[in-house]
Amino acid sequence: MERAVAELIRALGLDPKAEPELEATPARVADTYAEIFSGLRPTHALDLVTFPRPRGIGGGADLVVVRDLPFYSLCIHHFVPFFGHGTIAYLPDERLIGVSAAARLLDHYARRPQLQERIGAQVADHLERLARPRGVAVILEARHLCMEMRGIRTSGWVETRTLRGALVEPQWAAALPAAGGHASQVAHP
Repeated sequence: MERAVAELIRALGLDPKAEPELEATPARVADTYAEIFSGLRPTHALDLVTFPRPRGIGGGADLVVVRDLPFYSLCIHHFVPFFGHGTIAYLPDERLIGVSAAARLLDHYARRPQLQERIGAQVADHLERLARPRGVAVILEARHLCMEMRGIRTSGWVETRTLRGALVEPQWAAALPAAGGHASQVAHP
């Protein structure tokens, strides 16, 4: 990785000898990318657990919603960051996930070159395999720097919703958080 970054620096016409600040840049970029792309590691490294739903709780109508989960990723097309907040909701059946599991899933799938839509699908797929809920929703709102720094050069929030199972049904879809909660309030997560 360091060698590739050093080649990129030279291809840009930059000279690390003339600009000493660039000397350690290949190593710094390699370390940064190792962290940013840690989601490329196998998912078993997440070590997520589920718990039996306690008797008498829910009666089949409890929607679990974890909101305002920050995430950061890199656009797979341009390798430029996009970032925002996510909401993960599910209708438990027999199993519950730990409270931090939603945040861990979102972080894991965001830490790789990605599409926002794919993050939602991957989180929903994993949650379905893990807890076998009756329904899953993954709502992501993000700013894409590939849109802000190049091309049209304008800001805006992109929202994606991945709905599965019972959460596709109108009565449950209406219970999900409304769109646009962060766009007017938060510049970044």
